[in-house]
Amino acid sequence: MDLAKCISEATQEIFQSMLMTEARPAAPLQTRSHKFTDSVSGLVGLAGNYRGMLAIHLPNAVAMSITSKFLFMDVEEINDDVKDAIGELANMLAGSVKTMLTDTGTGIKLAIPSAICGSEYEVECLAESEGVIMPFSMDEGEFLVECYLQNS
Repeated sequence: MDLAKCISEATQEIFQSMLMTEARPAAPLQTRSHKFTDSVSGLVGLAGNYRGMLAIHLPNAVAMSITSKFLFMDVEEINDDVKDAIGELANMLAGSVKTMLTDTGTGIKLAIPSAICGSEYEVECLAESEGVIMPFSMDEGEFLVECYLQNS
């Protein structure tokens, strides 16, 4: 299983089909930043054959742009609509990755997505798990998708 390839394909497909925009992948990052500023993060836990977490981290401007595309309306501040949209985006990404990781789509359960935002916050992932951090760019800016998994 090439997790970077799964993340790249899932992200590109969802952004193209759901947002009608291109998400351009870059090479996976070698080091992880735990701290985010003026950002929104969508998080989904995974359990079953694999356990771990998938997260998408977006600067506020990119999160508002994506939410505008989702809701077909202008979004000018970080609010519950933005958090819900980014949580749902994380959920779609996790669902797509789950399908790629298993032949039948079974054996992995997804937690209810959540979203956090703020002027400064930290997100911790599973220690001692394999993971990948994929940077993407779109016309509105850059964002990260990361996934950490352990075999159960």
